[in-house]
Amino acid sequence: MSSPYPPLPPRPPQPGGTPEGGGLRHAHWWQHTWVRYGALIALLALSGLVILALVREQTGTQGFLVGLGLAVLPVPLLVAAFRWLDRVEPGPWRNLVFAFAWGACAAALIAIVANSFATRWIATATADPSSADTLGATVIAPVVEESAKAAAILLVFLFRRRDFTGIVDGVVIAGITATGFAFTENILYLGNAFGTDQLSGDSGIASVTVATFFVRVIMSPFAHPLFTVLTGLGFGVAALSADRQRVRRVLLPLCGLLLAMVMHALWNGSSTLGEWGFFAVYGAFMMPAFAVLTWLVVWTRQRELGTVREELPAYAAAGWLTPAEPYALGSMRARRLARDHARRHLGKPAAREVARYEAYATSLAFLRHRGRLGRAGTDFVVREQELLHELWRRKDIARPALDHAARMTAPPVPVAMPPWPVHGVYGVYGHGRGHGRPTGPSRHPQYPYPQSQPHPHPHEPQPQPQPQSLYPHPRSPQPGYSGYSGYGPNQP
Repeated sequence: MSSPYPPLPPRPPQPGGTPEGGGLRHAHWWQHTWVRYGALIALLALSGLVILALVREQTGTQGFLVGLGLAVLPVPLLVAAFRWLDRVEPGPWRNLVFAFAWGACAAALIAIVANSFATRWIATATADPSSADTLGATVIAPVVEESAKAAAILLVFLFRRRDFTGIVDGVVIAGITATGFAFTENILYLGNAFGTDQLSGDSGIASVTVATFFVRVIMSPFAHPLFTVLTGLGFGVAALSADRQRVRRVLLPLCGLLLAMVMHALWNGSSTLGEWGFFAVYGAFMMPAFAVLTWLVVWTRQRELGTVREELPAYAAAGWLTPAEPYALGSMRARRLARDHARRHLGKPAAREVARYEAYATSLAFLRHRGRLGRAGTDFVVREQELLHELWRRKDIARPALDHAARMTAPPVPVAMPPWPVHGVYGVYGHGRGHGRPTGPSRHPQYPYPQSQPHPHPHEPQPQPQPQSLYPHPRSPQPGYSGYSGYGPNQP
């Protein structure tokens, strides 16, 4: 039985390889993926062992265990919060695991070593240990710690660029990294507080430990994530910039990092502002900043859902999606209902497939949005093919669930595909079989939408629409050009 699915073009040859995907013929040993992953895992594991030994040496075994038990309490809540923000286009778990491990192991180790060395050097140079501690907390620590945490965001931005597409991705990676860093730092502070209580003769968890727990875990578990999220915002906005805007892509992360350092220095310096300095900074700066950033991220998430609803109808019109899917995929409630429907009727594996379908469809919408704005890279066509292929593999399971969710959540008025051309939300698209060059001031390329014409014999069976390819013709695109060419499957 022949499938209406248009055959995918062959995968383009890799550098030095073959069209069949042979990869690099003479790759050096350090260019293999497993070597890089192995080196990264070894680095993080070694950092973890070293930081474990240093913290245990400072707190003692009993203090370390108490600090570990108390410091782990806010971690699940913070991770769940950042995962909730990332529900529209959830990133791979390996990125989050790397970010947390980097913050808890590598960044914490860099901070402890660098802060201790700098504080001792200042104390020796000035012969004033108290001023050295103040300078170390308000100047050295913010610079060292925020730079160490920003390194994780930079690595994901450079080497996992496909998973780093906007503001929410930057916020999530930054927040998870800072959560790992705060986890290790809380073990140290809570363990030292417990040791202080033990030296004062108190048995069990006493006043200093309770006060430290209240300030660091109850009042300000979001402090480190709040600082580093400013850096993540800089990287997120840079990810939305075109590749040719290199100055902007460099300056924006640096500005975010600088703001994170300033906020961190203000927070650390609040203890030197008198008895009520901490509460003044907490109420005047930390809480408003936390509220503004939370609103910004939630607003960005809603805007991403709007992008999904605006971009996916192009693929529904060409036959790759059903008409109801763009609406269902643009609603978090409908997505949840689709997963629940699949789980109830086909089991947990089907629910996971629907979740993957939703993630791939969202990535496809974001890719098309960047292409229309001229921000897509040279791998636009290959990435689009990959995403459509993944969607088509899962359509038999995902489509019934999403159609059910759309029926359950749709407004009373039936959702219908708009006639073409469209003036409004989706821009102004052309009709001809052109080469996809931008038309008019909107700079929107022409797309191969099927024309809606009345059937001459309405009582006779009407042919069903077949999926059309949205891929550019091999002769049409030039390097760096993103957009569709307007060629359909029936053209030469």
